[in-house]
Amino acid sequence: MKAYFNLFDFKQKIDYKNEILAGLTVAMTMMPESLSFAILAGFPPLMGLYAAFIMGLITSIFGGRPGLISGGAGATVIVLIALMKSNGLEYVFAAVALVGLIQIVVGLFKLGKFIRLVPQPVMYGFVNGLAVIIFMAQLEQFKTVVNGQATWLSGNALLIMSALVLLTILIVAFLPKITKAIPPSLVAIIVVFIIVLVFNIDTKTVKDIASVSGGFPPFHIPKIPFEFEIFKIIFPYAVIMAGVGLTEGLLTLNLVDEITGTKGNGNRECIAQGTANIANGFFFGMGGCPMIAQTLVNLSAGARARLSGIVASLTILIIILFGSPIIERVPMAALTGVMIMVAVGTFEWVSFRIVNKMPKHDIFIGMLVAAVTIFFHNLALAVLIGVIISALVFAWESAKRIRAKKYIDAHGIKYYEIYGPLFFASVTAFNEKFDVNTDPAEVVIDFRESRIADMSGIEALNKLTERYAKLNKKLHLKHLSEDCRTLLKNAEAVVEVNILEDPNYNVLPDKAKSLH
Repeated sequence: MKAYFNLFDFKQKIDYKNEILAGLTVAMTMMPESLSFAILAGFPPLMGLYAAFIMGLITSIFGGRPGLISGGAGATVIVLIALMKSNGLEYVFAAVALVGLIQIVVGLFKLGKFIRLVPQPVMYGFVNGLAVIIFMAQLEQFKTVVNGQATWLSGNALLIMSALVLLTILIVAFLPKITKAIPPSLVAIIVVFIIVLVFNIDTKTVKDIASVSGGFPPFHIPKIPFEFEIFKIIFPYAVIMAGVGLTEGLLTLNLVDEITGTKGNGNRECIAQGTANIANGFFFGMGGCPMIAQTLVNLSAGARARLSGIVASLTILIIILFGSPIIERVPMAALTGVMIMVAVGTFEWVSFRIVNKMPKHDIFIGMLVAAVTIFFHNLALAVLIGVIISALVFAWESAKRIRAKKYIDAHGIKYYEIYGPLFFASVTAFNEKFDVNTDPAEVVIDFRESRIADMSGIEALNKLTERYAKLNKKLHLKHLSEDCRTLLKNAEAVVEVNILEDPNYNVLPDKAKSLH
């Protein structure tokens, strides 16, 4: 248990100034996003801030790695919109709590390791698509609501908004060239805030999104009947939200691993995410998951420990309780500029430089994942599609590698030396290698450079031996690996592999000399 309370997992020297300033910057950028998604889903605005506080605090203390920021993320909240419209807020709270249980189970059974199956092209597509989403979301701040409809800003309002956003971008881009003592994002927010305040500039502020004033998150047991029929309603939403949250969370964890050169714990992160979501379900939060944009803000500000996440969470709580009159006057232009720079920093520009060196199918997969991420805003679906296509491409390419070297020894025995794996995709090519009708009476298949990978491979051998048996020809398998022997033995009750002379599938030992 001691490790879970250790804020400094990697025993590195902690820069407290960077951690505190980074936490303050993260809090500033997280609040408007959490409020926006809560309003989008039809929730009370404070549900978004409560989620940011609860998710951020619990995962920062107990999560799988320092530097990772969690909050009320849109990727997970979008899943709950339909449930909110059809069944109401109490069902949402129950679903969020169930999400937490599912995520804890995933962590306890150590299923987080399956994130290793995500190939690099999928990561490129995922990150690039996310960068575009972050950028496009900022364009909404250049709109205003007139008579219930969102319209683009024009005239002085557009010029003021654009100028303030541009000023923010310039500060974030060029301040690090002068000094790295203070996070440039925080400096940009403060400078723009002061300019707007001193010159009394009329521009959109945080208050125009929603009020951030409230009390401590209240304890609340979801008021729904404890019945199986209710469980059937909320379970599909909970499974999808849990999957989306864990996918985004583990991908973000991998991204932070690459940036910091350290290793996080995916299963511990799953448990922490689940615990935080259970707390959300009982403390009026809308749930959430790791937020890539805020995580990148945190890292770019120099944070590398858990302290920044704790500071960000407590800052949000303090603002809810006491600081809303000040925070509500922060210009949205400053936050928009910061997030635009986050989008620029998120994009994997290196993918453009190496595109002409990548296989064509990897380029296609990366572009497809990015497109699904951008147009469907479903990160889990995008990654799933990318992984499936990558697996199919790998299977196809592996299938083309199977070959056979053929020769007849001095005793008239024909040998087939197989190279490449025998599995479902290579079965057809494998069968085409054999000249059953013209082969001599005795044939050896040598698997020294091959292996039988699945049931399709076993069935292919079964049919091949039947073809030789009908012609009264003997077939031997040689140099089968131990796992292949086990696979054949386990399939004995299902498929009869008719190898002549040997009831144990005639696995020919290396020392056998009768065929030489």
